[in-house]
Amino acid sequence: MESLKVLILMGSKSDMPIMQKTEAVLDEFGVTYKTLVRSAHRTPEATMQSVKDAEAAGCQVFICGAGMAAHLAGVVCSKTVRPVIGVPIASGPLQGEDALHSTVMMPPGMPVATVGINAAKNAGLLAVQMLAQTDAALTERLLADRRTQAEAILAEQV
Repeated sequence: MESLKVLILMGSKSDMPIMQKTEAVLDEFGVTYKTLVRSAHRTPEATMQSVKDAEAAGCQVFICGAGMAAHLAGVVCSKTVRPVIGVPIASGPLQGEDALHSTVMMPPGMPVATVGINAAKNAGLLAVQMLAQTDAALTERLLADRRTQAEAILAEQV
């Protein structure tokens, strides 16, 4: 794996339309990333190897999108001490409620930051905020983005 800051994992290729929102944020902020399809259940060895390879390439944050049982973020968390962000994806009969509960309810000692159902954009922004703790230029870009958001809201005033 080339040098990267974020590894995005998703349980299935069908999760890509959601996780592309994470990619868009990372692209906007110039953060290097790689996206892979890995399943906690169907490809456990490949998942673990991807975590190991990403860490060797300098990865600082993992973002895991999964639906239904949504074990991917927890499995990744068990193999790294770097931050893991879980994105519960709406799928199956419960439309993401099961994935949300599975992702947010990690056992003590295995924390996974969890965003809302399908909130892949927020996962990207949270990763950027984590990286900005040691990157002044990234901090400035985040502040500029917040100003732009505020200006857009104020421009909507009637």
